[in-house]
Amino acid sequence: MAKKTVCERALEQGEGILRLAPAWVPRSFCIPGRRIKLHPSDYYAFGGERGGIDERWFSSTTPADNGPLTSENEGLSFMVFEDKGSIEKVLLRDAVGELKGGLIGDRLWKKHESWPMYSKFFDNQEPLPHHIHHREKHAALVAKTGKPEAYYFPPQVNNHGGDFPFTFFGFNPGTTKEEVKQCLINFTKGDNKITALSKAHRLELGTGWNVPAGVLHAPGSLCTYEPQKASDVFAMYQSVIQERAVVPEELLWKDTPSNRKGDFDYLMEVMDWEKNIDPDFYKNNFMKPVPVKPLKETKENGYQENWICYKSKDFSAKELTVLPGETVTVKDSAAYGLIMMQGFGKMGVWNIETPALIRFGQLTNDEYFVSESAAKKGVKITNLSKTDPLVMLKHFGPENPDLKF
Repeated sequence: MAKKTVCERALEQGEGILRLAPAWVPRSFCIPGRRIKLHPSDYYAFGGERGGIDERWFSSTTPADNGPLTSENEGLSFMVFEDKGSIEKVLLRDAVGELKGGLIGDRLWKKHESWPMYSKFFDNQEPLPHHIHHREKHAALVAKTGKPEAYYFPPQVNNHGGDFPFTFFGFNPGTTKEEVKQCLINFTKGDNKITALSKAHRLELGTGWNVPAGVLHAPGSLCTYEPQKASDVFAMYQSVIQERAVVPEELLWKDTPSNRKGDFDYLMEVMDWEKNIDPDFYKNNFMKPVPVKPLKETKENGYQENWICYKSKDFSAKELTVLPGETVTVKDSAAYGLIMMQGFGKMGVWNIETPALIRFGQLTNDEYFVSESAAKKGVKITNLSKTDPLVMLKHFGPENPDLKF
C-alpha cells in the first residue's frame, strides 16, 4: 500500500476538517485600521515599502496581486499538519488539487477544478478609492477572472469605525457617461472628484452589502469580512482620497490590456453602467441577516445561524453562534472555510479559540476548512464557556445547495 501523503494524513487526522494558518496581506496604498488582532509591532512586517498589513485572507487559493514586490505565496492559505511535535505546511491550493472532490466535493471539483472563492478581513483606517472589479469578459483579456464580492461588518472586530464608516456605491441616478469619463480624464490633474457623482451609505454593524462585478465602490473604514470570487482583479478610478492620499496613475490602468492603456473609452466599457446607476441599488444589494431556520427552533437546540451574504451565485456566507455551555451538530450541504470571531471550545477533534493577539508568522486555532463530506455528516461543536457565545463566520463556494432564496 502506498504511503499516505501529508494532505491525506491531515484530512484523516482532522476527520474531514483541515487547520489553516493565517495569511496576511499588505497594501501599499492603505493605512492599517489595527483591528484584525495582529500584534502592534507587526503591521509593517513585510517592510515599509510594501505598506501596512490591513488584510487577512481566509481559505485562499488565490495569490495577491500587489505588483512587482509581491512576495512568494502572498495571499495563499496554508494547511497545517502537526504530528508528534513536527509541523508541516502545504498550500491549500495544492491540497485541493490533490484531494479534489474528497475535499471540496465532486460538484465543485468537476465544474471548477479549484476552490473558486476566498474571504478576507479588510481593515483600513481610511476609505478606499472609488474602484472597480472587472466582469468576466474584461478580466479574461488579462488572463484573470471577474470578481463579484460582498461585505459583512462583524461587531467583534469593530471597536472603532475608522475615519469614514461610509461606502460609496456606483453613481447617482441621472449621472451621464460623459461626466464619469471626464473624471477619468482628470485623474492626473489632482482630485478628479468622482465620488461627487456618487452616494455614500452609512455602514451598520451586523449587516452587509452585495457588490456585483463592474460596479464602482469606495469601501468605508469599518473592518469588513469580504467573501468574494477567487480573483484579485481591480482598477482604481479615484485619484485622491480625503484630499491627501494620491493614487498612482498605474492603478487606474491596472488589469487593462496593454493595447487599451490610455483609452478612457475602455475604462468606461469595464463598468456595468445599468447596475452603477440603479435607483434601487440599496434594495437590490443591502443585506440584513436572515435566519437559516426559525430562531425559536435553533435557540431551543442551543444555537443561532444566519445567512449574512446571500445575493450572489458565486459565494455565500453564514454566521453561526453556539450559545454558552451548549453542544450542537450543524450540517451543511457544501464545503466551507471558517474563521472564529468570539469564544472557544471544541469542533470535532479540534480545539477552537479566538485569539486576542497574533504575532506575524504565528499559528492559530481560529481558522479551518471543512470538507463537503464532513459538512454533510455534521460538525459537532461545543462551547466550553459558560458565559460567552461562540461565534464563527462560514464562507461557501458558488451555488450553495442550501441557499434557497
